Amino acid sequence: MPSPSPRFTSGDSVVAALRSAGCVFAEDEARLILAAARTPAELAAMVDRRVAGHPLELVVGWAEFRGLRIAVAPGVFVPRRRTEFLVEQALAQAPDAKVVLDLCCGSGAVGAALAAALGPVELHSADIDPAAAECARRNTADAGGHVHTGDLFEALPAGLRGRVDILAANVPYVPTEEVALLPAEARDHEPLVALDGGTDGLDLLRRVASEARQWLSPDGCLLVETSARQAPAAADAFTRGGLTPRLAVSEELYAHVVIGTRA
Repeated sequence: MPSPSPRFTSGDSVVAALRSAGCVFAEDEARLILAAARTPAELAAMVDRRVAGHPLELVVGWAEFRGLRIAVAPGVFVPRRRTEFLVEQALAQAPDAKVVLDLCCGSGAVGAALAAALGPVELHSADIDPAAAECARRNTADAGGHVHTGDLFEALPAGLRGRVDILAANVPYVPTEEVALLPAEARDHEPLVALDGGTDGLDLLRRVASEARQWLSPDGCLLVETSARQAPAAADAFTRGGLTPRLAVSEELYAHVVIGTRA
Protein backbone atom coordinates (compact mmCIF):
# COMPACT_ATOMS: atom_id res chain seq x y z
CA MET A 1 0.00 0.00 0.00
CA PRO A 2 1.38 3.43 -0.88
CA SER A 3 1.87 5.85 1.98
CA PRO A 4 -0.61 8.74 2.24
CA SER A 5 0.23 11.64 -0.06
CA PRO A 6 1.50 14.93 1.33
CA ARG A 7 -0.57 18.03 0.72
CA PHE A 8 0.36 19.05 -2.81
CA THR A 9 1.16 22.74 -2.94
CA SER A 10 2.21 23.06 -6.59
CA GLY A 11 2.06 21.43 -9.97
CA ASP A 12 5.74 20.59 -9.57
CA SER A 13 5.03 18.47 -6.51
CA VAL A 14 2.37 16.55 -8.40
CA VAL A 15 4.74 15.99 -11.32
CA ALA A 16 7.43 14.77 -8.93
CA ALA A 17 5.06 12.26 -7.31
CA LEU A 18 3.92 10.92 -10.66
CA ARG A 19 7.44 10.75 -12.04
CA SER A 20 8.65 8.84 -8.99
CA ALA A 21 5.87 6.32 -9.61
CA GLY A 22 7.14 5.73 -13.14
CA CYS A 23 4.62 7.80 -15.11
CA VAL A 24 6.43 8.54 -18.39
CA PHE A 25 4.26 11.55 -19.25
CA ALA A 26 4.19 12.96 -15.73
CA GLU A 27 3.82 16.61 -16.80
CA ASP A 28 0.86 15.92 -19.08
CA GLU A 29 -0.83 13.72 -16.49
CA ALA A 30 -0.29 16.31 -13.76
CA ARG A 31 -2.04 18.96 -15.85
CA LEU A 32 -5.07 16.72 -16.31
CA ILE A 33 -5.25 15.76 -12.65
CA LEU A 34 -4.85 19.36 -11.48
CA ALA A 35 -7.64 20.44 -13.82
CA ALA A 36 -9.96 17.69 -12.58
CA ALA A 37 -9.38 18.08 -8.83
CA ARG A 38 -11.80 20.43 -7.09
CA THR A 39 -10.17 20.49 -3.66
CA PRO A 40 -6.72 19.83 -2.21
CA ALA A 41 -8.04 16.65 -0.59
CA GLU A 42 -9.43 15.43 -3.90
CA LEU A 43 -6.14 16.24 -5.59
CA ALA A 44 -4.23 14.16 -3.04
CA ALA A 45 -6.65 11.26 -3.44
CA MET A 46 -6.37 11.37 -7.24
CA VAL A 47 -2.58 11.44 -7.16
CA ASP A 48 -2.62 8.53 -4.70
CA ARG A 49 -4.79 6.48 -7.06
CA ARG A 50 -2.56 7.21 -10.05
CA VAL A 51 0.59 6.41 -8.06
CA ALA A 52 -1.04 3.13 -7.02
CA GLY A 53 -1.45 2.20 -10.70
CA HIS A 54 -5.01 3.16 -11.51
CA PRO A 55 -5.46 4.16 -15.16
CA LEU A 56 -5.25 7.92 -15.63
CA GLU A 57 -8.62 7.93 -17.41
CA LEU A 58 -10.34 6.37 -14.41
CA VAL A 59 -8.60 8.80 -12.09
CA VAL A 60 -9.82 11.90 -13.95
CA GLY A 61 -13.13 10.32 -15.03
CA TRP A 62 -12.81 10.65 -18.80
CA ALA A 63 -10.88 9.55 -21.85
CA GLU A 64 -10.29 11.40 -25.10
CA PHE A 65 -11.58 9.57 -28.18
CA ARG A 66 -11.61 11.19 -31.62
CA GLY A 67 -11.70 14.62 -30.00
CA LEU A 68 -14.57 13.75 -27.68
CA ARG A 69 -14.42 13.65 -23.90
CA ILE A 70 -15.83 10.22 -23.05
CA ALA A 71 -16.90 9.66 -19.46
CA VAL A 72 -15.50 6.48 -17.92
CA ALA A 73 -16.07 4.89 -14.54
CA PRO A 74 -14.46 2.16 -12.42
CA GLY A 75 -15.28 -1.26 -13.85
CA VAL A 76 -15.83 0.05 -17.39
CA PHE A 77 -13.46 -0.60 -20.30
CA VAL A 78 -11.42 2.48 -21.23
CA PRO A 79 -11.53 3.22 -24.99
CA ARG A 80 -8.19 2.84 -26.76
CA ARG A 81 -6.76 5.21 -29.32
CA ARG A 82 -6.29 2.36 -31.81
CA THR A 83 -10.05 1.87 -31.89
CA GLU A 84 -10.34 5.27 -33.56
CA PHE A 85 -9.19 3.39 -36.67
CA LEU A 86 -12.35 1.25 -36.54
CA VAL A 87 -14.43 4.43 -36.50
CA GLU A 88 -12.50 5.84 -39.47
CA GLN A 89 -13.05 2.64 -41.44
CA ALA A 90 -16.76 2.64 -40.64
CA LEU A 91 -17.13 6.21 -41.87
CA ALA A 92 -15.24 5.41 -45.06
CA GLN A 93 -17.36 2.31 -45.70
CA ALA A 94 -20.74 3.87 -44.92
CA PRO A 95 -20.49 7.69 -45.03
CA ASP A 96 -24.26 8.08 -45.34
CA ALA A 97 -25.24 5.67 -42.56
CA LYS A 98 -28.51 6.41 -40.83
CA VAL A 99 -28.71 3.52 -38.35
CA VAL A 100 -25.68 2.69 -36.19
CA LEU A 101 -25.24 -0.15 -33.71
CA ASP A 102 -22.35 -0.19 -31.23
CA LEU A 103 -22.26 -3.76 -29.90
CA CYS A 104 -20.12 -4.59 -26.82
CA CYS A 105 -20.19 -0.84 -26.44
CA GLY A 106 -18.37 -0.41 -23.13
CA SER A 107 -18.37 3.34 -22.46
CA GLY A 108 -20.21 3.98 -25.74
CA ALA A 109 -17.21 5.76 -27.26
CA VAL A 110 -17.48 4.20 -30.72
CA GLY A 111 -21.16 5.00 -31.10
CA ALA A 112 -20.70 8.52 -29.77
CA ALA A 113 -17.83 9.16 -32.21
CA LEU A 114 -19.79 7.79 -35.16
CA ALA A 115 -22.82 9.92 -34.29
CA ALA A 116 -20.64 13.01 -33.93
CA ALA A 117 -19.16 12.46 -37.38
CA LEU A 118 -22.31 11.37 -39.23
CA GLY A 119 -24.77 13.89 -37.88
CA PRO A 120 -28.31 12.85 -36.94
CA VAL A 121 -28.49 9.05 -36.82
CA GLU A 122 -30.51 6.41 -35.06
CA LEU A 123 -27.89 5.20 -32.58
CA HIS A 124 -28.14 1.99 -30.59
CA SER A 125 -25.54 0.73 -28.11
CA ALA A 126 -25.54 -2.54 -26.19
CA ASP A 127 -23.43 -4.24 -23.55
CA ILE A 128 -23.87 -7.18 -21.20
CA ASP A 129 -22.47 -5.18 -18.27
CA PRO A 130 -24.98 -2.82 -16.58
CA ALA A 131 -22.16 -0.50 -15.46
CA ALA A 132 -20.98 -0.13 -19.05
CA ALA A 133 -24.53 0.43 -20.30
CA GLU A 134 -25.03 3.20 -17.75
CA CYS A 135 -21.78 4.86 -18.84
CA ALA A 136 -22.84 4.58 -22.49
CA ARG A 137 -26.13 6.32 -21.68
CA ARG A 138 -24.19 9.33 -20.43
CA ASN A 139 -21.94 9.41 -23.46
CA THR A 140 -24.63 8.99 -26.11
CA ALA A 141 -27.37 11.11 -24.56
CA ASP A 142 -26.57 14.16 -26.71
CA ALA A 143 -26.94 11.98 -29.82
CA GLY A 144 -30.30 10.66 -28.66
CA GLY A 145 -28.80 7.20 -28.24
CA HIS A 146 -30.75 4.12 -27.24
CA VAL A 147 -28.81 1.85 -24.86
CA HIS A 148 -29.66 -1.81 -24.27
CA THR A 149 -28.35 -4.23 -21.66
CA GLY A 150 -27.93 -7.89 -22.53
CA ASP A 151 -25.95 -10.57 -24.32
CA LEU A 152 -25.05 -9.40 -27.85
CA PHE A 153 -28.05 -9.45 -30.22
CA GLU A 154 -30.39 -10.72 -27.51
CA ALA A 155 -30.33 -7.21 -26.05
CA LEU A 156 -31.70 -5.57 -29.20
CA PRO A 157 -35.23 -4.66 -30.22
CA ALA A 158 -36.54 -6.83 -33.06
CA GLY A 159 -37.28 -3.71 -35.09
CA LEU A 160 -33.57 -3.21 -35.73
CA ARG A 161 -33.29 -6.43 -37.72
CA GLY A 162 -32.27 -5.75 -41.32
CA ARG A 163 -31.83 -2.00 -40.77
CA VAL A 164 -28.31 -1.48 -39.41
CA ASP A 165 -25.97 0.43 -41.73
CA ILE A 166 -22.93 0.31 -39.42
CA LEU A 167 -22.54 -2.52 -36.93
CA ALA A 168 -19.40 -1.83 -34.90
CA ALA A 169 -18.50 -4.62 -32.49
CA ASN A 170 -15.37 -4.00 -30.46
CA VAL A 171 -15.55 -7.44 -28.89
CA PRO A 172 -12.99 -8.71 -26.35
CA TYR A 173 -10.28 -10.59 -28.23
CA VAL A 174 -7.53 -11.41 -25.74
CA PRO A 175 -7.04 -15.20 -25.45
CA THR A 176 -7.85 -16.38 -21.93
CA GLU A 177 -4.30 -17.52 -21.17
CA GLU A 178 -2.90 -14.13 -22.22
CA VAL A 179 -5.09 -11.95 -19.99
CA ALA A 180 -2.53 -12.31 -17.19
CA LEU A 181 0.11 -10.84 -19.53
CA LEU A 182 -1.78 -7.59 -20.09
CA PRO A 183 -0.48 -4.35 -18.56
CA ALA A 184 -1.55 -4.01 -14.92
CA GLU A 185 -3.72 -0.98 -15.72
CA ALA A 186 -5.97 -3.18 -17.85
CA ARG A 187 -5.59 -6.48 -16.00
CA ASP A 188 -6.28 -5.07 -12.55
CA HIS A 189 -8.74 -2.27 -13.24
CA GLU A 190 -10.90 -3.28 -16.21
CA PRO A 191 -13.64 -5.94 -16.24
CA LEU A 192 -12.59 -9.42 -17.33
CA VAL A 193 -15.71 -9.66 -19.50
CA ALA A 194 -14.35 -6.80 -21.63
CA LEU A 195 -10.94 -8.43 -22.10
CA ASP A 196 -11.27 -12.22 -22.24
CA GLY A 197 -12.17 -13.49 -25.70
CA GLY A 198 -11.98 -17.21 -24.89
CA THR A 199 -9.43 -19.89 -25.76
CA ASP A 200 -8.18 -18.25 -28.97
CA GLY A 201 -9.70 -14.82 -28.32
CA LEU A 202 -12.37 -15.17 -31.01
CA ASP A 203 -15.36 -16.63 -29.16
CA LEU A 204 -17.38 -13.40 -29.18
CA LEU A 205 -16.24 -12.45 -32.67
CA ARG A 206 -17.54 -15.75 -34.07
CA ARG A 207 -20.89 -15.27 -32.36
CA VAL A 208 -21.25 -11.76 -33.76
CA ALA A 209 -20.19 -12.80 -37.27
CA SER A 210 -22.65 -15.71 -37.31
CA GLU A 211 -25.67 -13.47 -36.65
CA ALA A 212 -24.70 -10.06 -38.00
CA ARG A 213 -25.97 -10.53 -41.55
CA GLN A 214 -29.61 -10.66 -40.52
CA TRP A 215 -29.27 -7.34 -38.68
CA LEU A 216 -27.52 -5.47 -41.49
CA SER A 217 -29.27 -3.34 -44.07
CA PRO A 218 -28.65 -4.34 -47.72
CA ASP A 219 -25.62 -2.01 -47.86
CA GLY A 220 -24.70 -2.41 -44.21
CA CYS A 221 -21.30 -3.39 -42.84
CA LEU A 222 -19.87 -5.15 -39.79
CA LEU A 223 -16.56 -3.96 -38.34
CA VAL A 224 -14.61 -5.81 -35.66
CA GLU A 225 -11.20 -5.02 -34.19
CA THR A 226 -8.79 -7.94 -33.87
CA SER A 227 -5.06 -8.68 -33.91
CA ALA A 228 -2.73 -9.42 -36.81
CA ARG A 229 -2.40 -13.02 -35.64
CA GLN A 230 -6.16 -13.53 -35.38
CA ALA A 231 -7.16 -11.70 -38.56
CA PRO A 232 -7.22 -14.74 -40.92
CA ALA A 233 -9.46 -16.74 -38.57
CA ALA A 234 -11.65 -13.68 -38.01
CA ALA A 235 -12.08 -13.21 -41.76
CA ASP A 236 -13.01 -16.89 -42.07
CA ALA A 237 -15.70 -16.41 -39.42
CA PHE A 238 -17.12 -13.51 -41.44
CA THR A 239 -17.22 -15.68 -44.57
CA ARG A 240 -19.01 -18.48 -42.75
CA GLY A 241 -21.53 -15.89 -41.53
CA GLY A 242 -22.39 -14.96 -45.11
CA LEU A 243 -20.29 -11.79 -45.24
CA THR A 244 -17.57 -10.74 -47.65
CA PRO A 245 -14.55 -9.78 -45.50
CA ARG A 246 -11.60 -7.51 -46.03
CA LEU A 247 -8.85 -6.48 -43.64
CA ALA A 248 -7.85 -2.88 -42.94
CA VAL A 249 -4.58 -2.20 -41.12
CA SER A 250 -3.08 0.89 -39.51
CA GLU A 251 0.63 0.42 -38.92
CA GLU A 252 0.76 3.67 -36.95
CA LEU A 253 -1.88 2.56 -34.43
CA TYR A 254 -1.10 -1.15 -34.71
CA ALA A 255 -4.78 -1.65 -35.40
CA HIS A 256 -6.43 -4.41 -37.44
CA VAL A 257 -10.09 -4.20 -38.40
CA VAL A 258 -12.04 -6.84 -40.30
CA ILE A 259 -14.84 -5.29 -42.37
CA GLY A 260 -17.69 -7.44 -43.65
CA THR A 261 -20.45 -6.61 -46.12
CA ARG A 262 -23.41 -8.71 -47.15
CA ALA A 263 -22.34 -11.25 -49.76
